[in-house]
Amino acid sequence: NTVASQQRYRVAACDWMMLKRQKIGEFGLMKQLKGDGIEMDMGGLGKRDSFENKLRDPVVAKIFRRTSDSLGIAVPAVAMSGLYGQNFSTHRNYRYLVEDCLNTMDVMGAKVAFLPLGGCGNDWTTNTKVRNEVVKRLKVVGDMAAARGKVIGIDTPLDAKGNIKLLNEINSKGIKIFYKFQTIIDNHWDLYRDLKQLGKDRICMIHCSNVDGYVLSQDPAIDMHKVKDTLDKMGWSGWLIVERSRDKNEVHNVKKNYGANIAYLKQVFQK
Repeated sequence: NTVASQQRYRVAACDWMMLKRQKIGEFGLMKQLKGDGIEMDMGGLGKRDSFENKLRDPVVAKIFRRTSDSLGIAVPAVAMSGLYGQNFSTHRNYRYLVEDCLNTMDVMGAKVAFLPLGGCGNDWTTNTKVRNEVVKRLKVVGDMAAARGKVIGIDTPLDAKGNIKLLNEINSKGIKIFYKFQTIIDNHWDLYRDLKQLGKDRICMIHCSNVDGYVLSQDPAIDMHKVKDTLDKMGWSGWLIVERSRDKNEVHNVKKNYGANIAYLKQVFQK
């Protein structure tokens, strides 16, 4: 694992997408797929006030940490994927949700939280009232994260210009962009230009995948060598995390899809 940690780019995948949400087997699976780490989810949220987070139990937490350490599979990020479904701008318990996540990050040694804003509705970026509330809340949780030496990476539907404006409004060291290739490609924006425009200091991590359809090595929408070239020139380094990009004919073949994507990213990005 020391070799992996010396790499400029490290490769991981999302446990919930691999059907291993907070399951101890996720570390063994990632070892088998030859990845460097896992983005671990906080557990389901549904309509509840808190995540189904097993790692609140110190006994479970210890087992997870020990397994992660012994197999040399890091947990660079912890995800609040339940907020794809629930509304961050109105959730009465939002501070607790984030605090629970920050505590879990402590346990696993993670520095980045993933916070999707998908549950805020389609027009949160343009509806002034909702946007103001999102900005206010992100400032609160960003400062909570920064106070603990961590960062919350947000997932937005915006391009670089829009993200820069949003980050300036939030004005917290604890909030950055958890960059997502899929968003850029869906909107037919220029991925390489957008990355450069956003700049290395605003990107905490990258969801380095597209919608399902092709595995990454076959996807005509992304030139991964050009991505590497762009990130190299920007001086960015960090974690590339596979979320989707599954072969549409074999969507449920976890080992094949994630194995292929991890192998391809390592081939392109690692020495």
